Amino acid sequence: MLDRLTHRGPDGQGTHALEHAWLGHQRLAIVDPERGTQPLHDVDGKYWLVGDGEVYNHRRLRRGLEEKGHVFRSDSDHETVLHLVEEDGLAALPQLWGMFAFVAATTDGRFAAARDIIGLAPLYWVRDGDTVVFASELKAFDPPHRKSVEPFPPGHVWTPTDGLQPFGELPSAADTATSFAQYDVEEDPPEEVLTQIRETLIASVKRSMAADVPVGALLSGGIDSSIVTAIAATEAKKQGWRLPTFSAGLADSEDLAAARRVAALYSTAHEERIYTEDELIDWVPEVIRVIESFDPTLVHSSVPNLLVAKLAARSVKVVLIGEGADELFAGYAYYRDFDSHTELHDELVATLEGLHIGGLQRVDRVTGSNSLEARTPFLDVEMVELGLGLPAQWKLSNGDRLEKWLLRKAFDGWLPEDLLWRPKQQFGQGTGSRDVLRQHYEETVSEEEFNDSQHVLDPPPRTREELAYFRLFERELTGLDPGDVVGRFTEA
Repeated sequence: MLDRLTHRGPDGQGTHALEHAWLGHQRLAIVDPERGTQPLHDVDGKYWLVGDGEVYNHRRLRRGLEEKGHVFRSDSDHETVLHLVEEDGLAALPQLWGMFAFVAATTDGRFAAARDIIGLAPLYWVRDGDTVVFASELKAFDPPHRKSVEPFPPGHVWTPTDGLQPFGELPSAADTATSFAQYDVEEDPPEEVLTQIRETLIASVKRSMAADVPVGALLSGGIDSSIVTAIAATEAKKQGWRLPTFSAGLADSEDLAAARRVAALYSTAHEERIYTEDELIDWVPEVIRVIESFDPTLVHSSVPNLLVAKLAARSVKVVLIGEGADELFAGYAYYRDFDSHTELHDELVATLEGLHIGGLQRVDRVTGSNSLEARTPFLDVEMVELGLGLPAQWKLSNGDRLEKWLLRKAFDGWLPEDLLWRPKQQFGQGTGSRDVLRQHYEETVSEEEFNDSQHVLDPPPRTREELAYFRLFERELTGLDPGDVVGRFTEA
């Protein structure tokens, strides 16, 4: 299983066997390249842990643990997790801030697995009698186990004794109702609210840039990645270095042209991957193997994502990505159908809860397959809490308001007006991949085949294109039941 994940961590492999558990890890060295090898353990060799992701507040937590006498062997953020669990047990999990998935074991027979509340870090599991198996990707599991694979639920911890228990969840509409109670939500938000949005995202981007290896940004040309790039490039300039940015698209794609303008405005070290229509088509089987999904919207965006990740991997190890803004600020077209702020908020929360088997799966797989770590500033815990706390009335985009107008307003002056207020396009649309792939792969499935194949999925394939992708998915991931492990967007 571990050998099937070497792409995620080419910098080393570590394993450790206990009487009741076996831990394995493929290492991508982001911090402390010399001493952060996993599995991590305490000085007595009693507590053991392997983890994925990044805990952003680990330095603050570490200082408190050191004051209590804990001795650290590395600068790894996950060693802080190890000592925190040793000190306070699993009740300490809500203190962790970031993207993480880990499993931990002790020499006296205890075991635990946990995942962050959004599911930014991937984790899957199979429960097979008395044996429970965990992995970061579906393809890691042995074929006989694949029918039983489930996503490990975000915001939960599991132990053999207590089973699955929640330790955190996203705020509901009722939870956030009082956050901005002093404002008239029927009026546009005042400048102080826009300032809060702006400063919170700036702080999140700064946290996401912390690494001991080169950091860059995937700049699609859309509003979300452009704002993240603007913040990161400004911060990099203050620190005396130039932010690398990376884009991909057909030669005449709108997103590529927009990305060039943003890169020029902020003087980034910009590189492009220009591809042909034939390349788009040819990369689809590999993309489906990498992302472990057949959803058309995900495939459309994943082909350019994979190609730009390959480009970025030549010069950086960490990339900033604009994922999450649509879910916080109501960026998708179908959100326009909502005129009830309560229903819109509930839908935003539901969309965020499904990200771990949707957009975040794409982000993780295309970067992980190229030994990159993706960081998503919009999905930083503090940003999510603020975003969901903002009254949904301010996010409604009916009438003349563009989607995400609240976010755009907060960053007025950071981008040229025509880019800041450019209507949203799905990434696959802006890069030119959507129409090319849809036309080609629809033609590979006849109408008769489509009608005869409605039983192969539940819910059934929605288009001939989706059926074509599902066939490739079955070929690449033999024995896997898509069930709950493959998310499907509202529209195909």
